[in-house]
Amino acid sequence: MARHHKLIFSVLLVLPLIFAAACNYGKVDQGRVVKFDKAKGTVCIIRDCGSDSRNPDYRLPTVVYTMPEDPAEVGPEPKSGLRIKLDSKNNQITFCNIEAGKLETISYTLIDQKEGVAEDDPLVFDASRRKVKKFPSVDREKKTITVYSSRQKVLTTFSLPEEYFRLPEYTWDAGDEVRIYYKEEGKALRFMNVTKTDIFKK
Repeated sequence: MARHHKLIFSVLLVLPLIFAAACNYGKVDQGRVVKFDKAKGTVCIIRDCGSDSRNPDYRLPTVVYTMPEDPAEVGPEPKSGLRIKLDSKNNQITFCNIEAGKLETISYTLIDQKEGVAEDDPLVFDASRRKVKKFPSVDREKKTITVYSSRQKVLTTFSLPEEYFRLPEYTWDAGDEVRIYYKEEGKALRFMNVTKTDIFKK
């Protein structure tokens, strides 16, 4: 019996150490950048709550993190964008209205659409500069917007009501996908730009 009590006591001593060690492990957050303030060292993301990276499920509220203090823990600088979803089948586009704290979905008038467009396609790739052309392309005179989704491989030109052309161009751009490691809420310890990181590069 004494041996049994001694075993229980030993377990009770070890358990707090296990829990303490577990508490030292950080957490990982992932989402799309909707705002990046380099001067303040902060990044605002909308979380991807889905389990399939090919079909992200972005949900509010947005979350703000301070960037890591150690430059070695920061990947490529993120591009911000408010476009959350391009529904090329139903001719709808969804963007994040940060000030209003909501997602807005708008039906657009399709002008032209090309599918199966890879990043090296001449339609989107500038061979002379060796990089993808600048998108979105907003023509305020013709009231058209052209966006390119590399994930969906879709190049779409559409028209919207005039009031939407008062919004900044990055409203129609998709921000970079990023992964953040943290222990304390709102304070990133490691920052990985998934969009701009080639995990296969040697």
